[in-house]
Amino acid sequence: MSDYKNIRFSVDNGLATITLNRPQSLNALSSGLKADFLDAVRTTSQASSEARALLITGEGRAFCAGADLAEGSLAGPERDLGKSLMDDYHPILLELANLNMPVISAVNGVAAGAGMSIAISADIVIAARSAYFLQAFVNIGLVPDAGSTFLLPRLVGVARARAMMMLGERVPAETALDWGLIYEVVDDEKLADHAKSLGERLAKGPTRALNGIRQLVAQSLKNNYAEQLQAEAQMQREMGSTSDSTEGVLAFIQKREAEFKGK
Repeated sequence: MSDYKNIRFSVDNGLATITLNRPQSLNALSSGLKADFLDAVRTTSQASSEARALLITGEGRAFCAGADLAEGSLAGPERDLGKSLMDDYHPILLELANLNMPVISAVNGVAAGAGMSIAISADIVIAARSAYFLQAFVNIGLVPDAGSTFLLPRLVGVARARAMMMLGERVPAETALDWGLIYEVVDDEKLADHAKSLGERLAKGPTRALNGIRQLVAQSLKNNYAEQLQAEAQMQREMGSTSDSTEGVLAFIQKREAEFKGK
Protein backbone atom coordinates (compact mmCIF):
# COMPACT_ATOMS: atom_id res chain seq x y z
CA MET A 1 0.00 0.00 0.00
CA SER A 2 1.58 3.25 -1.13
CA ASP A 3 1.20 6.47 0.85
CA TYR A 4 -0.93 9.03 -0.99
CA LYS A 5 -3.05 11.83 0.44
CA ASN A 6 -5.87 11.80 -2.13
CA ILE A 7 -6.08 8.20 -3.28
CA ARG A 8 -5.55 4.70 -1.95
CA PHE A 9 -3.27 2.50 -4.04
CA SER A 10 -2.39 -1.15 -3.68
CA VAL A 11 -1.29 -4.15 -5.72
CA ASP A 12 -2.60 -7.53 -4.59
CA ASN A 13 -2.68 -10.81 -6.52
CA GLY A 14 -1.61 -8.98 -9.65
CA LEU A 15 -4.45 -6.45 -9.40
CA ALA A 16 -3.57 -2.79 -8.91
CA THR A 17 -6.39 -0.78 -7.34
CA ILE A 18 -6.69 3.00 -7.35
CA THR A 19 -9.44 4.33 -5.09
CA LEU A 20 -10.16 8.05 -5.42
CA ASN A 21 -10.28 9.11 -1.79
CA ARG A 22 -11.77 12.56 -1.30
CA PRO A 23 -15.28 11.45 -0.32
CA GLN A 24 -16.11 14.76 1.36
CA SER A 25 -15.93 16.43 -2.09
CA LEU A 26 -17.36 13.48 -4.05
CA ASN A 27 -13.79 12.66 -5.15
CA ALA A 28 -13.56 15.86 -7.18
CA LEU A 29 -10.36 16.17 -9.19
CA SER A 30 -8.22 18.53 -7.14
CA SER A 31 -4.65 19.24 -8.20
CA GLY A 32 -3.45 16.90 -5.47
CA LEU A 33 -5.71 14.06 -6.54
CA LYS A 34 -4.67 14.41 -10.19
CA ALA A 35 -0.99 14.30 -9.21
CA ASP A 36 -1.50 11.24 -7.01
CA PHE A 37 -3.58 9.50 -9.68
CA LEU A 38 -0.97 10.08 -12.38
CA ASP A 39 1.84 8.84 -10.17
CA ALA A 40 -0.10 5.68 -9.29
CA VAL A 41 -0.86 4.89 -12.94
CA ARG A 42 2.79 5.40 -13.85
CA THR A 43 3.84 3.17 -10.96
CA THR A 44 1.45 0.50 -12.21
CA SER A 45 2.99 0.64 -15.68
CA GLN A 46 6.58 0.19 -14.54
CA ALA A 47 8.35 -3.03 -15.44
CA SER A 48 9.04 -3.65 -11.75
CA SER A 49 5.34 -3.57 -10.92
CA GLU A 50 3.64 -6.88 -10.22
CA ALA A 51 0.35 -5.52 -11.57
CA ARG A 52 -1.31 -7.25 -14.51
CA ALA A 53 -4.66 -5.41 -14.35
CA LEU A 54 -5.88 -2.08 -12.96
CA LEU A 55 -9.12 -1.36 -11.12
CA ILE A 56 -10.29 2.23 -10.57
CA THR A 57 -13.09 3.13 -8.17
CA GLY A 58 -14.16 5.83 -5.71
CA GLU A 59 -14.56 6.07 -1.96
CA GLY A 60 -17.94 6.95 -0.49
CA ARG A 61 -21.03 7.79 -2.52
CA ALA A 62 -19.31 9.01 -5.69
CA PHE A 63 -16.92 7.73 -8.29
CA CYS A 64 -15.82 11.24 -9.25
CA ALA A 65 -17.77 14.49 -9.54
CA GLY A 66 -15.34 15.96 -12.06
CA ALA A 67 -13.09 19.00 -11.66
CA ASP A 68 -12.83 20.52 -8.22
CA LEU A 69 -14.55 23.86 -8.76
CA ALA A 70 -13.67 24.94 -5.23
CA GLU A 71 -10.03 25.30 -6.26
CA GLY A 72 -11.04 28.21 -8.47
CA SER A 73 -9.11 27.04 -11.52
CA LEU A 74 -12.25 27.29 -13.66
CA ALA A 75 -13.09 30.86 -12.72
CA GLY A 76 -11.59 34.26 -13.47
CA PRO A 77 -10.87 36.30 -16.60
CA GLU A 78 -7.26 35.12 -16.87
CA ARG A 79 -7.99 31.40 -16.69
CA ASP A 80 -6.54 29.12 -19.37
CA LEU A 81 -8.56 25.92 -19.26
CA GLY A 82 -6.80 24.54 -22.31
CA LYS A 83 -3.46 24.69 -20.51
CA SER A 84 -4.98 23.02 -17.47
CA LEU A 85 -6.25 20.18 -19.64
CA MET A 86 -2.95 19.69 -21.42
CA ASP A 87 -0.88 19.90 -18.23
CA ASP A 88 -3.06 18.06 -15.72
CA TYR A 89 -5.61 15.85 -17.50
CA HIS A 90 -4.08 14.71 -20.77
CA PRO A 91 -1.10 12.97 -19.12
CA ILE A 92 -3.49 10.89 -16.98
CA LEU A 93 -5.73 9.94 -19.88
CA LEU A 94 -2.83 9.08 -22.18
CA GLU A 95 -1.13 6.99 -19.49
CA LEU A 96 -4.36 5.04 -19.06
CA ALA A 97 -4.77 4.60 -22.82
CA ASN A 98 -1.20 3.36 -23.20
CA LEU A 99 -1.18 1.08 -20.17
CA ASN A 100 -0.04 -2.43 -21.08
CA MET A 101 -2.79 -4.20 -19.15
CA PRO A 102 -6.60 -4.23 -18.95
CA VAL A 103 -8.36 -1.48 -16.99
CA ILE A 104 -11.67 -1.81 -15.13
CA SER A 105 -13.67 1.00 -13.57
CA ALA A 106 -16.19 0.29 -10.83
CA VAL A 107 -18.55 3.27 -10.79
CA ASN A 108 -19.97 3.38 -7.28
CA GLY A 109 -21.90 6.65 -7.61
CA VAL A 110 -21.96 9.78 -9.71
CA ALA A 111 -19.42 9.95 -12.55
CA ALA A 112 -19.56 13.50 -13.89
CA GLY A 113 -17.49 15.65 -16.22
CA ALA A 114 -13.86 14.57 -16.37
CA GLY A 115 -14.71 11.93 -13.78
CA MET A 116 -17.03 10.35 -16.29
CA SER A 117 -14.29 10.52 -18.91
CA ILE A 118 -11.96 8.59 -16.62
CA ALA A 119 -14.64 6.00 -15.91
CA ILE A 120 -15.46 5.30 -19.56
CA SER A 121 -11.78 5.25 -20.51
CA ALA A 122 -11.59 1.81 -18.94
CA ASP A 123 -11.84 -1.34 -21.03
CA ILE A 124 -14.65 -2.70 -18.86
CA VAL A 125 -17.01 -0.39 -16.97
CA ILE A 126 -19.19 -1.77 -14.17
CA ALA A 127 -21.66 0.44 -12.35
CA ALA A 128 -23.66 0.21 -9.15
CA ARG A 129 -27.39 0.26 -9.72
CA SER A 130 -27.66 3.68 -8.03
CA ALA A 131 -24.83 5.21 -10.07
CA TYR A 132 -25.34 7.72 -12.86
CA PHE A 133 -23.32 9.44 -15.56
CA LEU A 134 -23.40 13.16 -16.28
CA GLN A 135 -21.87 15.37 -18.95
CA ALA A 136 -21.99 18.41 -16.70
CA PHE A 137 -19.92 20.83 -18.77
CA VAL A 138 -22.78 22.63 -20.50
CA ASN A 139 -24.33 23.42 -17.11
CA ILE A 140 -21.41 25.76 -16.36
CA GLY A 141 -21.03 27.12 -19.89
CA LEU A 142 -18.23 24.83 -21.05
CA VAL A 143 -17.75 22.15 -23.68
CA PRO A 144 -17.00 18.50 -22.86
CA ASP A 145 -13.33 17.65 -22.50
CA ALA A 146 -10.97 15.00 -21.09
CA GLY A 147 -11.72 12.80 -24.08
CA SER A 148 -15.51 12.84 -23.79
CA THR A 149 -16.11 14.05 -27.35
CA PHE A 150 -13.95 11.20 -28.65
CA LEU A 151 -15.25 8.39 -26.45
CA LEU A 152 -18.98 9.09 -26.21
CA PRO A 153 -19.93 9.09 -29.92
CA ARG A 154 -18.04 5.83 -30.36
CA LEU A 155 -19.73 4.20 -27.38
CA VAL A 156 -23.35 5.34 -27.69
CA GLY A 157 -23.61 6.88 -31.17
CA VAL A 158 -23.65 10.49 -32.29
CA ALA A 159 -27.32 11.22 -31.51
CA ARG A 160 -27.19 10.10 -27.89
CA ALA A 161 -23.73 11.55 -27.31
CA ARG A 162 -24.79 14.95 -28.65
CA ALA A 163 -27.98 15.00 -26.56
CA MET A 164 -26.15 13.91 -23.44
CA MET A 165 -23.58 16.67 -23.88
CA MET A 166 -26.06 19.41 -24.82
CA LEU A 167 -28.76 18.65 -22.23
CA GLY A 168 -26.47 18.00 -19.28
CA GLU A 169 -28.88 15.51 -17.76
CA ARG A 170 -28.21 12.48 -15.60
CA VAL A 171 -28.04 9.12 -17.34
CA PRO A 172 -28.87 6.36 -14.83
CA ALA A 173 -26.77 3.20 -14.78
CA GLU A 174 -29.52 1.06 -16.29
CA THR A 175 -29.91 3.49 -19.20
CA ALA A 176 -26.15 3.60 -19.66
CA LEU A 177 -26.21 -0.19 -19.93
CA ASP A 178 -29.01 -0.11 -22.51
CA TRP A 179 -27.06 2.45 -24.55
CA GLY A 180 -23.87 0.39 -24.55
CA LEU A 181 -21.98 2.98 -22.50
CA ILE A 182 -21.04 0.42 -19.86
CA TYR A 183 -20.69 -3.36 -19.61
CA GLU A 184 -22.67 -4.28 -16.51
CA VAL A 185 -24.87 -3.05 -13.67
CA VAL A 186 -24.79 -4.76 -10.29
CA ASP A 187 -26.44 -4.16 -6.94
CA ASP A 188 -24.66 -1.50 -4.92
CA GLU A 189 -23.61 -3.82 -2.11
CA LYS A 190 -22.09 -6.31 -4.58
CA LEU A 191 -20.10 -3.84 -6.70
CA ALA A 192 -16.79 -3.87 -4.80
CA ASP A 193 -16.52 -7.64 -4.54
CA HIS A 194 -17.69 -8.20 -8.11
CA ALA A 195 -15.23 -5.69 -9.54
CA LYS A 196 -12.36 -7.14 -7.51
CA SER A 197 -13.23 -10.67 -8.64
CA LEU A 198 -13.31 -9.61 -12.29
CA GLY A 199 -10.08 -7.67 -11.87
CA GLU A 200 -8.29 -10.65 -10.35
CA ARG A 201 -9.58 -12.85 -13.16
CA LEU A 202 -8.03 -10.50 -15.72
CA ALA A 203 -4.83 -10.25 -13.66
CA LYS A 204 -4.46 -14.03 -13.97
CA GLY A 205 -5.03 -13.92 -17.72
CA PRO A 206 -2.60 -13.75 -20.66
CA THR A 207 -1.54 -10.15 -20.05
CA ARG A 208 0.19 -9.62 -23.38
CA ALA A 209 -2.82 -10.92 -25.29
CA LEU A 210 -5.15 -8.71 -23.26
CA ASN A 211 -2.94 -5.74 -24.07
CA GLY A 212 -2.99 -6.81 -27.71
CA ILE A 213 -6.79 -6.69 -27.63
CA ARG A 214 -6.62 -3.15 -26.20
CA GLN A 215 -4.32 -2.07 -29.00
CA LEU A 216 -6.33 -3.71 -31.79
CA VAL A 217 -9.62 -2.20 -30.64
CA ALA A 218 -7.98 1.25 -30.50
CA GLN A 219 -6.50 0.80 -33.98
CA SER A 220 -9.84 -0.34 -35.38
CA LEU A 221 -11.25 3.15 -34.78
CA LYS A 222 -8.93 4.63 -37.42
CA ASN A 223 -8.05 1.70 -39.71
CA ASN A 224 -9.89 0.59 -42.79
CA TYR A 225 -10.76 -3.10 -43.13
CA ALA A 226 -7.59 -4.11 -44.97
CA GLU A 227 -5.43 -2.21 -42.48
CA GLN A 228 -7.15 -3.87 -39.54
CA LEU A 229 -6.67 -7.33 -41.04
CA GLN A 230 -2.97 -6.54 -41.33
CA ALA A 231 -2.86 -5.25 -37.75
CA GLU A 232 -4.49 -8.46 -36.53
CA ALA A 233 -1.98 -10.59 -38.42
CA GLN A 234 0.97 -8.67 -36.98
CA MET A 235 -0.40 -8.84 -33.45
CA GLN A 236 -1.15 -12.56 -33.78
CA ARG A 237 2.42 -13.13 -34.96
CA GLU A 238 3.67 -11.52 -31.76
CA MET A 239 1.22 -13.38 -29.52
CA GLY A 240 2.05 -16.73 -31.11
CA SER A 241 5.60 -16.47 -29.77
CA THR A 242 4.62 -15.82 -26.14
CA SER A 243 4.99 -18.29 -23.29
CA ASP A 244 1.34 -17.76 -22.39
CA SER A 245 0.25 -18.84 -25.88
CA THR A 246 2.26 -22.07 -25.54
CA GLU A 247 0.79 -22.65 -22.10
CA GLY A 248 -2.74 -21.97 -23.34
CA VAL A 249 -2.48 -24.49 -26.16
CA LEU A 250 -0.94 -27.15 -23.92
CA ALA A 251 -3.61 -26.61 -21.27
CA PHE A 252 -6.32 -26.98 -23.91
CA ILE A 253 -4.83 -30.24 -25.21
CA GLN A 254 -4.29 -31.59 -21.70
CA LYS A 255 -7.80 -30.54 -20.65
CA ARG A 256 -6.66 -28.46 -17.68
CA GLU A 257 -6.85 -24.82 -16.64
CA ALA A 258 -4.10 -22.67 -18.09
CA GLU A 259 -1.65 -21.01 -15.71
CA PHE A 260 -0.74 -17.76 -17.45
CA LYS A 261 2.27 -15.78 -16.28
CA GLY A 262 1.79 -12.63 -18.34
CA LYS A 263 4.79 -13.43 -20.55
